[in-house]
Amino acid sequence: MVADQGTFKYSKRLLGTNQGSFVGQVMNHLARRFSGENLEMMEVQGSGTVYLADQGAHVTVVSLEASGWFQSLCVESEDLLAFTDTCQYGVTPIGVGVLSQRGIFTSKLSYNGANAQVAIKTNGNPLILQAPCRVDPDAVVAWTGKAPNVKVDVNWKTFIGQTSGESYMFEFNEPGQIVIVQPFERQSGLRVGVDDNRYQPDMQESAFGNTFGNGGGGIFGGLIH
Repeated sequence: MVADQGTFKYSKRLLGTNQGSFVGQVMNHLARRFSGENLEMMEVQGSGTVYLADQGAHVTVVSLEASGWFQSLCVESEDLLAFTDTCQYGVTPIGVGVLSQRGIFTSKLSYNGANAQVAIKTNGNPLILQAPCRVDPDAVVAWTGKAPNVKVDVNWKTFIGQTSGESYMFEFNEPGQIVIVQPFERQSGLRVGVDDNRYQPDMQESAFGNTFGNGGGGIFGGLIH
């Protein structure tokens, strides 16, 4: 929280935000801790406006829906800024996560009531893609639908330092699936080739605007803003 206008109470959540039995909340908490996707959560209650930020990151708000592609959103915990209490918060496995430093689990926010919204952070303006597409595992931030497959391109050139720098990619193949990518590559947990220098940040002025035009229109309407 960087500022507010109104009357609010701030408190730490010990087990998370999900409704339900105490046992269910404990099990969900343990699953998030075991997977490394656990977050220290602050609960905000009150009326007015609260302004949230983190190190000047670009913030994108995604509105979840009761059905369709935006029924749930998978997002890395480090890229998750805030969500409403009408989101179900948990974790889901990613079988190909070992190929990047993101790990084999990721956070999953699902629609659980009206006005379910998720605020995610990106290093720079996000690039919004619709599957089928391939993306760099070190740049992907969030997606709807199923977990990606992996595409590996390794040959003899890779091992003599002549790699293209794109030896593995995440493939999203469900038509209509939405993928959010940031114009920045994290340092990967896997380096292929002896002269692979691609792990330097790539910034661009406005990937979101270049993709869908100013104002975030196009296929998303009011879902992302």
